Amino acid sequence: MNIKFLDKVCDQIISETRIIDDKIYTPSSSLFLSFFPPPFSLSFFFSFSLPSFSSHCKDVYSLNKEETEYVWGKYKEGLTTLINDKELTYE
Repeated sequence: MNIKFLDKVCDQIISETRIIDDKIYTPSSSLFLSFFPPPFSLSFFFSFSLPSFSSHCKDVYSLNKEETEYVWGKYKEGLTTLINDKELTYE
């Protein structure tokens, strides 16, 4: 597993993720989910998004299951950071 490459894939996917008008737009889905105000649940978002994320990683980056799981873990961390940063701008 080439961690350096997988980290770049994750960085790319995070850079393509948009938070606009309190909604999350991901490159792996044409769907968006509102996350402001609560009760939005990141765990719901993550469980809902995993199948389309896996397909995106396989189709676009030719990742296998193990590589996708690694990128998924890093993506969840990165998205959580994006959301937390966005919330700070509203205070």
